[in-house]
Amino acid sequence: MDTLWSPWRYTYVSSASADRQCVFCAIAQENDDEKNYVILRGERNFIVLNRYPYTTGHLMIVPFAHVGSLEEADIATLDELIHLAQRAEKALRSVYRAEGFNMGLNIGHSAGAGVPGHIHMHALPRWQGDTNFMTTIGETRVLSEDLETTFRRLSAAFRAP
Repeated sequence: MDTLWSPWRYTYVSSASADRQCVFCAIAQENDDEKNYVILRGERNFIVLNRYPYTTGHLMIVPFAHVGSLEEADIATLDELIHLAQRAEKALRSVYRAEGFNMGLNIGHSAGAGVPGHIHMHALPRWQGDTNFMTTIGETRVLSEDLETTFRRLSAAFRAP
């Protein structure tokens, strides 16, 4: 079996500290969506760009409530989360002509959650052959645009009918 290492994630994951405020709760409380790359605020969830994306357009759907598992979340929050995932799929397909998607949750530290106490769903657009030697051997992500451009493009797509 081959092993694929992603050491660039260690700095991010290991920087989470129990004595600091949850990054998602801090973003939810702030009123600077452009600075925080918050694309959309729903009633119970918000959509935010991942600051450490695996692909261009990598976003997350995050409940406002600080819950660490699906069983802790109320039904209305989960319903909206899935509805926003559907909207994210549509926007990512429209803006980036995505051929496929990785969508999912890592619940708990042992499952790889970078913010283990606050559930969030990842949505990543994918394309045939989008994993190349730069990622797998060079330990380097090649992104086609900066986060500011991604924010502008996806914000416009979410505002479109």
